[in-house]
Amino acid sequence: MDLDLTHPALSDLRATCRRRLPHFVWEYLDSATGTEAGKRRNRAGLDAVTFRPAALRGEIEPRLDTALLGVDHAAPFGIAPLGMSGLIWPRAETILAGFAARARIPYGLSTVATRLPEEVGPLSGEMGWFQLYPPRDCEIRRDILRRAREAGFRVLVLTVDVPGPSRRERQRRAQLAIPPKLTPKMMMQMARHPRWSIGTALAGPPRLRLMEEYLKLDSNAPSTAHAGYMLRTAPDWAYLDALRAEWDGPLVVKGVMESDTATRARDAGVDAVWVSNHSGRQFDGAPAAIEALPGIRAALGPETPLIFDSGVEGGLDILRAMALGADFVMLGRAWHYALGALGAKGPDHLMHILREDLISCMTQIGIAEPGAARERLVTPAPV
Repeated sequence: MDLDLTHPALSDLRATCRRRLPHFVWEYLDSATGTEAGKRRNRAGLDAVTFRPAALRGEIEPRLDTALLGVDHAAPFGIAPLGMSGLIWPRAETILAGFAARARIPYGLSTVATRLPEEVGPLSGEMGWFQLYPPRDCEIRRDILRRAREAGFRVLVLTVDVPGPSRRERQRRAQLAIPPKLTPKMMMQMARHPRWSIGTALAGPPRLRLMEEYLKLDSNAPSTAHAGYMLRTAPDWAYLDALRAEWDGPLVVKGVMESDTATRARDAGVDAVWVSNHSGRQFDGAPAAIEALPGIRAALGPETPLIFDSGVEGGLDILRAMALGADFVMLGRAWHYALGALGAKGPDHLMHILREDLISCMTQIGIAEPGAARERLVTPAPV
């Protein structure tokens, strides 16, 4: 089967993924919150960024290798952390970590992954990033940082755009809670998708394994508490200062949408700022993440690395973000659409799609490096 003919774009992977996953799993992966206007704004905002095609430029030989936070990467994009990744596809975290090491792109493991840092870190090599949802207990935080460091994770990502739970109505209608509790309706969906179900049974039920270990040690936890009880998802500046003191590697703050927050984080010792609106999953009233990007780049200046995600669906979107000031682009849902569609072969094919699309677009606008895309913007951004 020639995947370039059956799945030439991310949209094809998404369509196949939807057919292959139980409905409740699909709703967890694909949904946003509210009316999903925020998710639609992400798409519309990216579509509004256009370039001037080039002519008579001669042959272009695009280069995609990109240095970020002291490491050379094969491309200017990577794999964003996604909670409960192993619910979407069995052993998703270990598959993606091993792939990232081979492909030389970053892989982010979530605090609320279904696999432990000790299982995943060695597979990702120097490409491993650990994403922290901040624990309430500072001793638990320090122990998680120790485990992440000893497992080989090089970069720490503090997520700051989840101050409280969002509604995620599609997910609720699908009867999916975190951690999952099976209902008869969900079991019928699983029966209709045996490949996912058998793989999940062999991998073990998806659980928040890391936080469950600490829940057992918390004598103050309510008897009805689940692993999410341990997390304090609304950190403040003092929390960031403490984290900076405890982590001796690169530190990234993820979920920034305002220039003053970005500059204050930089001044607090953060090594990179990650612009994101959580892909529309947290607040339906937020602007498109791409709209926040130029102003944040202007405020930070050229020296602070700027990472971007939210709504990215292909190489052209990666180029759009880099034209507006991003140094690097991360995708989350996309890699899981690929897993759901093609299993372990999916990430390799998505990497191929993104590289080829990015190279094609760069050739069309006559640039050899992605960062030069801002020179070809129809309306130059204030960067």
